[in-house]
Amino acid sequence: MSFSKTIEEINEKIKKGKAVVFTAEEVIDLVDEKGLSEATAMVDVVTTGTFGPMCSSGLFMNLGHPQPRIKFNEAYLNGVPAYAGVAAVDLYLGATSLPPADPANRNYPGDFLYGGGHVIEDLVAGKAVRLEAASYGTDCYPRKKVDTMITLAEINEATLFNPRNAYQNYNVAVNVSDKTIYTYMGILKPKTGNANYSSAGQLSPLFNDPYMKTIGIGTRIFLGGGIGYVTWHGTQHNPTVERAENGTPKYPAGTLAVIGDLKQMQPQWLRGLSFLGYGATMQVGIGIPIPVLNEEIMGYCAVRDQDICAPIVDYSKAYPQREPGNLGLVTYADLKSGEIIIKGKKVPTASLSSYAGAREIASTLKAWIEKGEFSLTVPAAALPSAGSGIKLNTMPQHDPEEGEEQ
Repeated sequence: MSFSKTIEEINEKIKKGKAVVFTAEEVIDLVDEKGLSEATAMVDVVTTGTFGPMCSSGLFMNLGHPQPRIKFNEAYLNGVPAYAGVAAVDLYLGATSLPPADPANRNYPGDFLYGGGHVIEDLVAGKAVRLEAASYGTDCYPRKKVDTMITLAEINEATLFNPRNAYQNYNVAVNVSDKTIYTYMGILKPKTGNANYSSAGQLSPLFNDPYMKTIGIGTRIFLGGGIGYVTWHGTQHNPTVERAENGTPKYPAGTLAVIGDLKQMQPQWLRGLSFLGYGATMQVGIGIPIPVLNEEIMGYCAVRDQDICAPIVDYSKAYPQREPGNLGLVTYADLKSGEIIIKGKKVPTASLSSYAGAREIASTLKAWIEKGEFSLTVPAAALPSAGSGIKLNTMPQHDPEEGEEQ
């Protein structure tokens, strides 16, 4: 017997405290035990989670005017530059923004100890942050300098807006060269000495809705410990890559743009990170509820780590030079085992994404729904999926004409 539900029907059950909610990890065993049809009839919502570095993140803020008024031309928060080309006292602080000081003057060359992600974490934690701003002065905005301390409570609006989060699959990074390299995937030892990956696998949101049949524009989510929304497909959204029979992509694919009120969020789920030799970023916690509308959706939610593959990519030459090809595919079950085989060699693995954090996010979202504190939204529009034809453009290669400067 086939069952189908609507989001409206599920919300009625949430309102009455009768919704049945499982995490994406818990539902795997349920489907094994009860079968797909019975599990579909039984479960209303499956919750997912991911907690990893998400560089394409940042904060829009309106700081309010001093007296007299000022139009920011440049601004720094705890020494970290924020983009001032928005409006008079609006700023955007990117998670990867770094102070202009020469890294060579730090404790170690390339030791990026504090960046935009750390400023955002400090604000969420209620800490005072130093604002330094300068302007050229105008008739309507005559002030030319500001140097003061601000807190999140004093900011008019603080909107976390992340253009690319919750990547649907990602590379497993290795280094085949003879020297250690420093990357956004962490430190990679020479001669394939280690392999780093970054995904929650079977708990990750877009692995549980691989064709984005329930996640769309307007989907309400757990974001940074508060409530946020999906606003668009994220930058580098690439849903047309090759997929396995279960729908999961074998390569980096879909992404989400998300938004939320920073004042609702918690520093536990927005953490500034420093990557030696690379820069700064922010670890972001995201959880997305998947409404179990039918057996097809439940089938996707029952995906296991052993059924999801990721590509092994050399970051010493192939990745930076945009050379095609990889060193094969590996399952997330193998990655999480702590060791994989690459060309006959045993290689230790490590995750930049916290599976324990993803599990806690999925469990927290489950509790919110069960208590009636979090309802589902019907997407205003679908996100581009596998049949959209979207492909990433590569930067055109330009060969200089004879005599042209290179």
